[in-house]
Amino acid sequence: MDGIDSAILDHLQRDARLTNRELARLVGIAPSTCLERVRALRARGVITGYHAAVQPRALGRALQALVFARLRPLSRDVIAGFEAYLAQLPEVVSVFVVSGDDDFVVHVAVPDIERLHAFLMDRFSARREVVSFRSSVIYQQTSTRVLTPVDDFE
Repeated sequence: MDGIDSAILDHLQRDARLTNRELARLVGIAPSTCLERVRALRARGVITGYHAAVQPRALGRALQALVFARLRPLSRDVIAGFEAYLAQLPEVVSVFVVSGDDDFVVHVAVPDIERLHAFLMDRFSARREVVSFRSSVIYQQTSTRVLTPVDDFE
């Protein structure tokens, strides 16, 4: 990872819709070189995909929450099974397997508090491996900033 790769990542994280020609101009390299570098970053697993940022409220999901869950018995199979279960639920935005008192943190987006309650009662309570859970409503979310390589911290 050099300065050119870092610049490419910086620009793509800010606007993944840039054309290769625009990206090359911003970074100061030839379009063919830029295309090679982007392909190499994808091949190395640095770039894992492209997406559109969407406002949940515009999709009828005005309420977001974090759900913290503890599972038992704790094993790879139980964790993998619960992850797979959560991944297919339309309310789930993202899933984190974590250390500490909780085993999972689940980001959900639903229309209202009644739907959050139904989600918790019908989806979480229904699972035998969930021994406890709690939720926190998200009042405000700040967008994720652009990531840079660790070397840039110095």
